[in-house]
Amino acid sequence: MKIKLFAAVFAVMMLAGASVSAQTLKIGYTNIDYVLQVIPDSKDIQAKLATEKAQYDKLLNDKVADFQKNYEDYQKNAASMTAVIRQDKEKSLQNKQNEIQEFQQNSEGALSKKYQELMAPVMDKIQQAIDAVAKENGYTFVFNSDAGAGTTPVVLVAPEQDNITNLVFKKMGVAIPEDAPAATGAAGTN
Repeated sequence: MKIKLFAAVFAVMMLAGASVSAQTLKIGYTNIDYVLQVIPDSKDIQAKLATEKAQYDKLLNDKVADFQKNYEDYQKNAASMTAVIRQDKEKSLQNKQNEIQEFQQNSEGALSKKYQELMAPVMDKIQQAIDAVAKENGYTFVFNSDAGAGTTPVVLVAPEQDNITNLVFKKMGVAIPEDAPAATGAAGTN
């Protein structure tokens, strides 16, 4: 559905652009996920998140171990407990189980929020580099070749000379990876 809508909008833009001037429309693309994998900022963010996740995991493991210990104790002694004590222990175990689930949800939410918080300036930096490259090289539109519904990219077929990913790396001061595509957009150099 999104691809059909995108194709329709793109066709309208192409017709409108063609009626104004065929020379003024220049389309480029980049792969933001690839840029994120390569830039050092992203690696630093992943390290920070891994450290925070390890802290959450340790606390979660401690909570689970405590629950298991109390549950095993309950199982061993349940037959000799009075009904009131058994109900109290069961309620206590249920509360501990709920605390574990709540902690898991809260820690996942906190990690997600932290990721977004740390990524926002990096994404702004990437966007600024893309904007600058587009302006400097006369691109009217720049698409993200890896953005689409699920795993379907927005740009399905495009000439390699319109791939501006390496120009984005240069603009950001990041070394171009050895496995990067050879084309660098309008600049024509590696």
